Amino acid sequence: MKIIALIFLIFTLFIGGCGADQRGNNIIIPEPTTFEKVVLEANFQGKMGQTIYVPIYSHIYYENPERSFSLAATLSVRNTDLTKSMIVTAVNYYDSGGNLLKNYLDQPIQLDRLASADFVVNRTDNRGGAGANFIVEWLSRETISEPIVEAVMISGVGNQGISFISEGRVIKKYP
Repeated sequence: MKIIALIFLIFTLFIGGCGADQRGNNIIIPEPTTFEKVVLEANFQGKMGQTIYVPIYSHIYYENPERSFSLAATLSVRNTDLTKSMIVTAVNYYDSGGNLLKNYLDQPIQLDRLASADFVVNRTDNRGGAGANFIVEWLSRETISEPIVEAVMISGVGNQGISFISEGRVIKKYP
């Protein structure tokens, strides 16, 4: 499987992402995802990884649909392993319609044992809507305890405040 993926990556890099089939039709070859690039890294022997869906609320309704609280959201990715590190390959923020709003990582980051990383959506950024979400991808060279990935939403106006947690849910496992 790795050899096929490596051949695909080399083909993509040298051909420039497009070619032609036997009938002369253009074939567009997609760029590898960040996850695929990390897996293809020299000497990388990935043992496990996951894609995690985390619900986020940029606002929440109260009393009726015309009244809402804008919320700040903090996504927290926590490595729970006592001895081993993990690599976070993607942290992407999507709106209620499934459109990508922001890619929070320019490159993968390593979280050492018991380390965490936080990603913030400002209270004034309501583009995500009540159905926004994060997709987080991570992997590890070794078998580790699964990370905790959750979001805390909070807001306060005058004497009123609201806060709650949204837990991530694994939607894909690697290998």
